[in-house]
Amino acid sequence: MNGIHGPGGLDERLLTRNGHAARQLAALLIRQGADGAGTRLPRVRDFAERLGVGNGTVQAALRLLEEAGAIKTVARGHLGTFLVGSDRAALWRLSGLGTVPAVMPLPHSLRFEGLATGLRTAFEEAGAPFALTFLRGAAARVAALAEGRAELAVLSRFAADRLIGRQPVELIADLGPATYAGEHGLLLRPGVTLGSPGLRIAVDDASEDQRTLTERVFGHRADVEWVPCSSLQPWEELAQGRADATVWNLDEVPGLVSGQPVPEMQVLPLGDELTRDLAVRHASAALIGRTGEAGAGALAAVRDAVKLSTVTAVQGEVLRGERVPAY
Repeated sequence: MNGIHGPGGLDERLLTRNGHAARQLAALLIRQGADGAGTRLPRVRDFAERLGVGNGTVQAALRLLEEAGAIKTVARGHLGTFLVGSDRAALWRLSGLGTVPAVMPLPHSLRFEGLATGLRTAFEEAGAPFALTFLRGAAARVAALAEGRAELAVLSRFAADRLIGRQPVELIADLGPATYAGEHGLLLRPGVTLGSPGLRIAVDDASEDQRTLTERVFGHRADVEWVPCSSLQPWEELAQGRADATVWNLDEVPGLVSGQPVPEMQVLPLGDELTRDLAVRHASAALIGRTGEAGAGALAAVRDAVKLSTVTAVQGEVLRGERVPAY
């Protein structure tokens, strides 16, 4: 029997025409979400038409996938051929789709830690090699996409909607409410009210979400002063007396998650219906990819094979303390 790596072995045969068809078949099986639970495979001639090859090439390609341990099939006469077992990691490896690099916000809240853990878990279950990196600022993450340093980026749905119109990116999925942030609120320095004149407003220009919400609340006032805030902890600007107010994700404010009072700070709900509606869009996580590439290759396989329900379920477990973050 020929060895896998020896002359005429599997590695060598994967470089042939049949091997190329095997890689294409592996990618198709990933995208179809075949899980080995009695999945009926398309007919050989359907595969052949899809790949633009002959029936014999498809049959040889299926044998190569079986030899590699990526699939196990059984023929059931006129009923067709059924997939009775598959190794999704082997399918992904043989498909040549490669590692999917993704970029998301810094994991400085438990919600983001849960999101990172959920993404990694979902990719592992899909058998997809996954590399997760972290960048602060939606614009920086979109730049990573545009420059080819990432295939997938995580933004708020609000930031995604704004950037999609200005950048060559498209929406892959919306993970739903409270997957990106829990709730936004107004933070005020003690002794300050919303009606106080000359308020100094902390604004983070690197954050599309924070800047837009803050401008929505205070932008109609001509008497405010905008204070640039590059810190991930704007409450320090308030505590040190350098700013009077801001709008922020309450997930990131010390004490609020545990229900303890926050010293030296007033926390108020957002005021009007439109602002609250914007905050909901800010709180939903969106996955985006480059325009024109989501229909083929690794990103298409992500769209079809990665279960987004796993991402949100795992995130919920982390938030409830039922799972330790791991990413």
